[in-house]
Amino acid sequence: MRISGGTAKGRRIGFRKAFAKRDEGEELRPTSSKVREALFDILRDRVRGTSFLDLYAGTGGVGIEALSRGASRVVFVDADRLRVKMIRQFLAEFNFLDRAVAVNSDGYRFLRKEEGRGHRYRIVFLDPPYRSDELVEVLPLIGEGCILEDDGLVVAEHFSKTRLPEDIKGLRLIRSYKYGDTMLSVYGKMRMPEEIAR
Repeated sequence: MRISGGTAKGRRIGFRKAFAKRDEGEELRPTSSKVREALFDILRDRVRGTSFLDLYAGTGGVGIEALSRGASRVVFVDADRLRVKMIRQFLAEFNFLDRAVAVNSDGYRFLRKEEGRGHRYRIVFLDPPYRSDELVEVLPLIGEGCILEDDGLVVAEHFSKTRLPEDIKGLRLIRSYKYGDTMLSVYGKMRMPEEIAR
């Protein structure tokens, strides 16, 4: 897996150990290079100087790409200790530790704690296992809470045959983008600028 843009463009992230499936209920499905590039084409210049949350970080590829493209702060969250450890190793290797933190937690519990701390993000990316119900649990939590900045975006990666509602507890679906069996659904609290809505 290679970083496609920014200061770390071309550098490789290798997570073979983290890809190992350790039980039947566990699934790690890294965001493909094609979908990752499409994601940052959608976000465009909004990444630079942004506080970015990579929820269900997995390999950390999306958050590391955000750092490479100028995000001011990225928080990686994953429930697997080994993956969090490996993300931290890559952050050190790429000299991103001063702008990032990797947290070992499940998504719902992390969001609850962040609400209490008053932390806010301009971009929240979430990519839970396709077969889980995580999206329907955490999207309302993001929409009802104050974790998302007023002009912030939530981007959910999910199976293309899974249809998400247009309105979720204060979040409104702006647009969905299909890439094979993957869908990126973009939500916001306010009207998206025209250059992103296209």
